[in-house]
Amino acid sequence: MTTKLTQSLLVALAFLFSASASVQAQDDASRMTYAMAETAMEAAEAYAREQGWNVTILVADQHGTPVMLRRLDGASARTFDIVRSKALVVLQTGLTSGQYGAMLAAGEIEEIEGGVTFQGGVPVYVDGVLVGAVTASGVRGNQDEEISIAGATTIGSITKD
Repeated sequence: MTTKLTQSLLVALAFLFSASASVQAQDDASRMTYAMAETAMEAAEAYAREQGWNVTILVADQHGTPVMLRRLDGASARTFDIVRSKALVVLQTGLTSGQYGAMLAAGEIEEIEGGVTFQGGVPVYVDGVLVGAVTASGVRGNQDEEISIAGATTIGSITKD
């Protein structure tokens, strides 16, 4: 009888742990779909090309995992590291990278190791939920931000509201 009770308890515990793992896996799932990333990337790239800007563009999910990356001909190799650093601050703060930089300079926010403080990275919110970021690097910060906004606003908003 003790063996059957032990087996029943083990089965019940296994079920609870698997249900908990399933919920956690859903929370860890990317909110940025490939289709969303593709739409944002196409718009961002089109905007950059219209302006004649050679940039690197990154679309990342809420975890900072790249969903899509493009380095246009003529973009510097170092722009890859910069778009990743912009995504880092955007996703940790929910702010644009420029807003983060301004708040850091004013002493209103803690520094994020490996982050950058200049414009060019924007969050993507859908129905008030942070789904990822669009970042660009290769021209002036305000121009990088224009590119990122052009992409992000095709799939959501750059503000939570």
